[in-house]
Amino acid sequence: MKKFSKHLISLAIIALLAVPMLTLPALAQNDNAFGIDEVETGLNNSLAQGDPREIIGRIINIALGFLGVIAVCIILLGGFKWMTAMGNEEKTSEAKKLLGAGVIGLVIILASWAIATFVINSLSSGIAG
Repeated sequence: MKKFSKHLISLAIIALLAVPMLTLPALAQNDNAFGIDEVETGLNNSLAQGDPREIIGRIINIALGFLGVIAVCIILLGGFKWMTAMGNEEKTSEAKKLLGAGVIGLVIILASWAIATFVINSLSSGIAG
């Protein structure tokens, strides 16, 4: 079982690293696929030209997105352990703890996202308005 969980963790890490590559557009007719010019740097200066509040908001959304994926993986791992417990009370209680921790983590992440979105929107409208 330990060997299988190591493989499962490795597969989850590989999937997390592969997801950004799968979301890239095809851009088959564009020689400059990643938007990097020879003269300009930083993905066409997209970070340098943006509003700092928007950049921080994007960074927070990305970080909370990764944390959400990890929480969902913990929930899935708990469900998998429960399904493969075969009635063993010790394994079932461990699976229940994993499920509980994953759900609590997901609730905290969603609450953090809501608070961060509210604060960033308040700052943007308060300064601009």
